[in-house]
Amino acid sequence: PYYVNTNQDVFVRATLYYPDPNLMLFIDTCVVSTNPHDFTTLSYDLIRNGCIGDPTYRNYYSQDKKIVQFKFRPLSFLRRYSAIYLQCRMAVCNKYNYYSRCYQGCMTRGKIVTSN
Repeated sequence: PYYVNTNQDVFVRATLYYPDPNLMLFIDTCVVSTNPHDFTTLSYDLIRNGCIGDPTYRNYYSQDKKIVQFKFRPLSFLRRYSAIYLQCRMAVCNKYNYYSRCYQGCMTRGKIVTSN
């Protein structure tokens, strides 16, 4: 568990522990839920298909492509519920394959939108 107050940020860091130096990690989707077993009924998209859906989301750049890190502020959920749960779907890609999911960025309705 990670404990925060309603006015605090939640920091998330994911690391790919695999010896191949040609791999990289990409956050495709992250969903916040009030139920650890249901991420569809009462949920909120931080990121969906690589597109940021929350105004408090901030990505932190890492030179190591096997590390992704970000923060967000779960204001609305923590005001109404004592606990929230986070589920993320990641993509692992060859960092030299520029056509892979890791380089496609935000995908909406079949279109690719690049953002910084």
